[in-house]
Amino acid sequence: MADYQHISPEEIFSNQEVRCYIEQGNNCLEAIGFTEHGLAHAKRSSNYARDILSALHYPERTCELAAIAGYLHDIGNTVNRADHAHSGALMAFTLLNKLSMPPEEIALVCSAIGHHDEKTAYPVNPVAAALILSDKSDVRRTRVRKNAVLTADIHDRVNYAVENTRLEIDPEKKVCLFNITIATEICPVMEYFEIFLDRMVLCRKAAQTLGLQFELVINNTRLL
Repeated sequence: MADYQHISPEEIFSNQEVRCYIEQGNNCLEAIGFTEHGLAHAKRSSNYARDILSALHYPERTCELAAIAGYLHDIGNTVNRADHAHSGALMAFTLLNKLSMPPEEIALVCSAIGHHDEKTAYPVNPVAAALILSDKSDVRRTRVRKNAVLTADIHDRVNYAVENTRLEIDPEKKVCLFNITIATEICPVMEYFEIFLDRMVLCRKAAQTLGLQFELVINNTRLL
């Protein structure tokens, strides 16, 4: 019988191999002009994913697996941005298998990572749904690179225009509310939808998987 280990999120956070892949993936995206996908985004995604399931009273271990998936979800960028969700899931499998995590837990984490990118994503389970919501709601000015030219790239412009975001889970009203404030003199609301509409539709599906209604509020106006 295999000697499986209980792997905590904190063990993943402190794992130097994981840190290397996150940092290298972020370096690759910087080289091709993408926004920050480094340790800050990994930790925010991890925290939000855990908090979402915790607010909905999922078992503690399920919340921990969401935290692990959130932290690992972008390691595939060290291979290539294209299909990074799939390569990242395979890399996570190798990492977690080497750490002797139980296969049923590895399966949940890898399926969540493999289904987080909007081109091929689907909230196939609660961990995947929480990861989608946490990843897609991390829109903020600090993700824009210091050498970015805002007029040249709509992704940088939209992220830089975001002044505040808040993702709220109301288990009693069964609502997932994403509240965002945008400086419209930097970026009109329409530009946000130009690049994020697919992501927001995916968030609605993820919320539905968790038994919630997704609501998007931008500058105090309900849009979804």
